[in-house]
Amino acid sequence: MPDEQEAWLGIDLGTQSVRVLAVTADGTVVGRGTAPLGGRREGERHEQDPGQWWEAVCAAARQAVGEAPGARIGGLAVCGTSGTVLLTDVAGRPLSPGLMYDDRRAAAQAARARAAGLAVQDSWALPKAMWLVEEYGGLAEAPARAHAHLRVARPPRFRLAHQPDVIVARLTGELPPADSSHALKTGYDLQQDAWPYAALAELGLPDGLLPEVVRPGTRLGTVCPDAAEATGIPAGTPVVAGMTDGCAAQIASAALRPGSWNSVLGTTLVLKGASTTPVHDPTGVVYNHRAPDGTWLPGGASSVGAGVLTAAFAGADPAAMDERAAAREPSGAIAYPLVSPGERFPFHAPQAVALVLGEPRDDADLWAALLQGVAFTERLCLDYLHHLGAPLDGPLTFTGGAARSGYWNQLRADILGRPARVPAQTEPALGMAALAAHGVCSLGLADVAERMVRVRAVVDPRPDRTALFAEPYARLVDELHARGWLPAPVAAHAHARLTRDTADS
Repeated sequence: MPDEQEAWLGIDLGTQSVRVLAVTADGTVVGRGTAPLGGRREGERHEQDPGQWWEAVCAAARQAVGEAPGARIGGLAVCGTSGTVLLTDVAGRPLSPGLMYDDRRAAAQAARARAAGLAVQDSWALPKAMWLVEEYGGLAEAPARAHAHLRVARPPRFRLAHQPDVIVARLTGELPPADSSHALKTGYDLQQDAWPYAALAELGLPDGLLPEVVRPGTRLGTVCPDAAEATGIPAGTPVVAGMTDGCAAQIASAALRPGSWNSVLGTTLVLKGASTTPVHDPTGVVYNHRAPDGTWLPGGASSVGAGVLTAAFAGADPAAMDERAAAREPSGAIAYPLVSPGERFPFHAPQAVALVLGEPRDDADLWAALLQGVAFTERLCLDYLHHLGAPLDGPLTFTGGAARSGYWNQLRADILGRPARVPAQTEPALGMAALAAHGVCSLGLADVAERMVRVRAVVDPRPDRTALFAEPYARLVDELHARGWLPAPVAAHAHARLTRDTADS
């Protein structure tokens, strides 16, 4: 077992900041640090300077380690935003900006990848890798885009790297293999544990571009003296292969036993679960990460979320609005509150737009409709997962910024018709601390996470409220189907489960 006096470092490379936590085996946070990140957003472009990632890691790590002077650092792991990639030289030094998880400049490349039989979305790392090679790789004398389908015979002078790879290279002094979690959206086949080299070569990716891949939790090396001086992390500290930020948040919720699910409600909504087998979805809406023990972590990301509240009610007091909305159950209007056009989960509809059925009576009624609409979407996501055969009979955990709202937590539990746990600490950095302890001590990740994660509250549904929301939920399902976004079998499945809770298998 991990020593109770040891602290485990989790490093989270977020969109707006780097966060570092030092956590003991029983979940006590003994040190924390944060440093801001900037970026460039312009239309479909969203990129960051990889040099800033390292500067921010150094600043945040020095804070966290400085707050825990008596603790021995047992190991660390790093998570990054899923789908963020760049080109580096063979030593791991950046040659391009970091194309962030939601950069959409590679839509044409994504279409070519789908035509080649690879199930990818426009913002995934694989099409962005193609775009980077065409833009920065010098594939041919003629314009690269005109010849992107040609295979390059000579090894390139550059490598593709995921966001955490750059940081691990600085920490250990060596360019590391990628973890399979970050490699998933770059086209790595988790079932075969291999890159589909033939298909990727047809898409113009040169030999030698892609990194080797290891399972999360694999030891990658130790902190080198130069990195120790820059970060304050002791030289020789083991560095363990991490996972994406979504998987890190799932570990931080301890939703790792088969049938368990973590619903992360922030700007948008993400559901991540655990299963002994992958959940197959021919549409690609649900995809599967692989846990360090070889089990599967299915999930999907919606474009619905709490971001609509900020957009519609800038400067509002959420607690005051929640109190007013509590009298509007159900609201006089029904919303599908997309944060931005296009939906990815529980259905794929690039043409989808936000909608409001009916006329809200006032601001409180609109606020209520948006809260309820997010919860309806959450229920539809669970109904869709049930339709695919995913196990749903384990505990459900609420995390993300919206989980700070006690009213919204209760509303969501009521609409879903099932209890939900709310952990005290849900940062992805906590999940990386748990993964580091797992990798160094060779203990089961679920066991380590359950020791580290402290549950703050359990929210039980109120059956009368669950019944009250069945009719507006059914109306929303019908509207989504009528607009051609929600497939008929999925709509019918949701109707068939109206009188059953979402944990009922």
